[in-house]
Amino acid sequence: MRADRLVSLVLLLRQRGRLTADVLAAELEVSTRTVLRDIEALSAAGVPVYAERGRHGGFALLPGFRTELTGLNHDEALALLTAGSGVFGLGSALASAMRKVVDALPESHRTTASEAAQRILVDPETDLLSRRLITQEVPDVTMLEVRRAVLAGHKLRILYAATDQEPQWRTVDPIGLVTVRDRGYLLARRSGEDRTYRLSRMQAAEELPEPAERPNQVDLDRIWRDRSAQFLADGHLTVLVRVNPVRREDLLNAAVAVRAEAPDRDGWLRLELTFEDSWHAEWALWQLGANAEALAPQSLRTALHSRAATMATRYETPIDNPDIPCG
Repeated sequence: MRADRLVSLVLLLRQRGRLTADVLAAELEVSTRTVLRDIEALSAAGVPVYAERGRHGGFALLPGFRTELTGLNHDEALALLTAGSGVFGLGSALASAMRKVVDALPESHRTTASEAAQRILVDPETDLLSRRLITQEVPDVTMLEVRRAVLAGHKLRILYAATDQEPQWRTVDPIGLVTVRDRGYLLARRSGEDRTYRLSRMQAAEELPEPAERPNQVDLDRIWRDRSAQFLADGHLTVLVRVNPVRREDLLNAAVAVRAEAPDRDGWLRLELTFEDSWHAEWALWQLGANAEALAPQSLRTALHSRAATMATRYETPIDNPDIPCG
């Protein structure tokens, strides 16, 4: 991901001083042209990187940048840390790099950055485009209130529309934010009970001044895995399906969770989804008609076949001169 590469580029220049584009390209395993674009992006973002021409030239950071990342404001530092912190299966190299970035941040940013590292979790299979789409699904002012409450440890009031229900205001104790593939979630507690809220279903939010009732230290990775396992064990149905990409969003909106996704033959997608129960799965697949095919479980295929056979039988015989009631 480019965000991780930019962090690595800055760290290389901090640790080793002046480096040529060729050396940077070899270290980052990208082309020289990519390095030049990254240097330009860092410079535009306020990172004091400069070029020296000549035989012994290369790229370097201004000396003052070696003590703290003064080119970053508060939100930029937060974005940089949360781009790679706390993700599932985070490699040791990236974890080490992120710790170095925290150490290099101005003192005023370190508390927020450290809190973000344990309160915001991003699955590595969620690319940057998906993260932008998740953010676009939630109004900026709502996302800002949610993020502030999570990082500050304050209670949060949200206007939330659960499945097949009218939006209702709820007051929760936020634990952390999780991004998995193209879905964002708020992990929280409400009246002492664990709750998971999909960000796209939040219509408004308000950070409250009262402190949230939550532990000071959390392992968000473990909490997410435990809740996911419990969720799947609570009578939900896992379905394997092929779907035409043009109807992907319709299918995902009906499902409760996406467990896996991969390209399939003929340009279709193969998805492993979780539905509330067999009835919801059958209803969702039926709405898509020929644009989707349930592959498993067999019970779902049988139910869809039975429904299709009933409809085919009902309409196979033409009706001559049907009686039409008159007003």
